[in-house]
Amino acid sequence: MRYQVFGNTGLKVSEFCLGAMTFGEEWGWGSSAEQSRAVFNAFAEAGGNFIDTADVYTGGSSERLLGEFIASERDRYVVATKFTAGPQARDPNAAGNSRKHMRRSLEASLKRLGTDYVDIYWVHVWDFLTPIEEVMQSFDDLVREGKVLYIGFSDAPAWVMSRASTLAELRGSTRPAAMQVQYSLSERGIEGEFLPMAEALDLALCCWSPLDQGILTGKFSLGSRGGDESQRNQLHGGHIPDHKRALVIELEKVAEELACSPAQLALRWLRQRSPRAIPIVGARTVEQLRDNLGAVDVQIPEAQFDRLESLSRRPLAWPHEMFSSPAQTGFTYGGFLDRIDCERAFPVRTDSSDGIESYTAEKK
Repeated sequence: MRYQVFGNTGLKVSEFCLGAMTFGEEWGWGSSAEQSRAVFNAFAEAGGNFIDTADVYTGGSSERLLGEFIASERDRYVVATKFTAGPQARDPNAAGNSRKHMRRSLEASLKRLGTDYVDIYWVHVWDFLTPIEEVMQSFDDLVREGKVLYIGFSDAPAWVMSRASTLAELRGSTRPAAMQVQYSLSERGIEGEFLPMAEALDLALCCWSPLDQGILTGKFSLGSRGGDESQRNQLHGGHIPDHKRALVIELEKVAEELACSPAQLALRWLRQRSPRAIPIVGARTVEQLRDNLGAVDVQIPEAQFDRLESLSRRPLAWPHEMFSSPAQTGFTYGGFLDRIDCERAFPVRTDSSDGIESYTAEKK
């Protein structure tokens, strides 16, 4: 396992994050305490130090179990948890992003985790009700009190992240260090706004569902050795969206060529696509975890990477495709686009003989 600096901080985290949503059986599909400990131990033995949970995962059992697992070496681990959700709340302030709910949630999380601080505290989901000024001031207060070290936003629009960072920078308060988004080989919708924003604001990019709820593990395909017949038939039975079927089949072909599992290939693709990307891997068994972590040893040659890249690419939301149209680039750059070098992130693209390429500082 390698480590990377966490966004605009000095914190070092493992290149894969262990998702602890499977810790506990209260939701009917997680892992027992014994299985969860085995998964945690295997992750730690592989060099992993970054674990992500939330106050509501398995009704609080995820945090309680994680607290037991880290107790003997608390400072070795980077523990991230979240607040926002309040399923079946008994009052309207028992959910959302308000100062009241943030503080109440953190105190409960600290108690379950058995610690006096969390390394990273996330807004779990943006509620569109709480003023961003209230959220940022509340975060900064918790950091100054030593109960939280770093902050981030999960499942929030890019404009929220941008405004939060700007407010913090202008006020000299705690800046967001990261964002948590859905990102995988088969779900690339964030690339228009979020990837350029991560570069501009120096944010870490934590990716949930990097295997698209198991679609990219190969377990649903007819050629898979895993899963039962009903699972394997789902690839051809309409349970996987039509536009993802060809990608899953190609993923398996490339994985066979590279002698790795489809899951390993999909995770390595994410890391090669964006060095900022930190996949959050969840596993119910040690075998699943070890297979996922095998991605650290996979290298995807350019030809195979391009095959997956071209097949999984989707049109970007407006205005990003417009920015890259030949008419627009000729208009905006006066016909000099292919002769301009830029050291900054530059997401404008242009048509080429072998697809759509990104103009970067290295492209001449």
